[in-house]
Amino acid sequence: MPFDPRALIDPAFFSRLESMELRARAIVEGSMHGMHRSPFLGMSVEFATHREYAPGDDLRHLNWMLYARHDRLYVKEYDAETNLNLHLLVDTSASMSCANSGRSKLHYAASLAAAIAYLALKQGDAVGLTLFADRVVSHIAPRAKPNQLDAVLAAIARAETRPATDNDRALHEAAALTGRRGMVVLLGDLFGDLTAIVGGLDHLRFLNHEVVVLQILDPYERDLSVDGHIRFRDLETGDDLTTQAEGVREAYLEAVADWRRKLETECRKRAIDRVELITTDPPDRALLQYLVKRSKTF
Repeated sequence: MPFDPRALIDPAFFSRLESMELRARAIVEGSMHGMHRSPFLGMSVEFATHREYAPGDDLRHLNWMLYARHDRLYVKEYDAETNLNLHLLVDTSASMSCANSGRSKLHYAASLAAAIAYLALKQGDAVGLTLFADRVVSHIAPRAKPNQLDAVLAAIARAETRPATDNDRALHEAAALTGRRGMVVLLGDLFGDLTAIVGGLDHLRFLNHEVVVLQILDPYERDLSVDGHIRFRDLETGDDLTTQAEGVREAYLEAVADWRRKLETECRKRAIDRVELITTDPPDRALLQYLVKRSKTF
């Protein structure tokens, strides 16, 4: 259900993000100067290559040492730096309303999305938001304008869960809205047919996006930490199942572990970071741990 956008802002958490960076591993395309590598050559800070001098080139970038050795003029070229287009894809299907731990998966995802949007905008990147369930239900194009965080927070806060997930349709629709290559952060439980999910991830990778999956689970879903005669309800179909928890726990845990393992394998094949989060984990600690780990790969 909708919630107050102010609840997504944790000043203490946001202040800890001041010292963090969210850099793209892949080369990105941008329209402003920023902190990410660009495929376009310019005159920036990181040397890339030499080329022969052509009339009109800036004489300040001539390599006089090469001229002394070869009696030919060469110009230094550098990798341009650019801003990043960050696309936040948030699952708003009914399964995201699961809140056995007291906090729904949707609220947990919204808190993370708000923090990531704040971090990206702070460093001058453009942030966009797409909410999806059985289809794309809301979309904000990436912008780096000052009030973009307010727009993103308001859209997330208005999000209402929809009855079902159609990952095949929704992820392809979302991918088609992402535009030029950048970074996509997908937040959801990723319940559904693995083939459809992988197809959506492939679409995003085909568009040359770097993809990060923040998979959010309720501890009851992962561990079946209940006992006795229990009635389970499918939040998307409304179907009920009454059973003895102890009688199905072993088979359930094996099935869940197999599903998580297969999803991790498919993500690794595509160079996609998959971070599994549980709603009882403090979201600030979980995100900061990932950002620190990520920073060590550069």
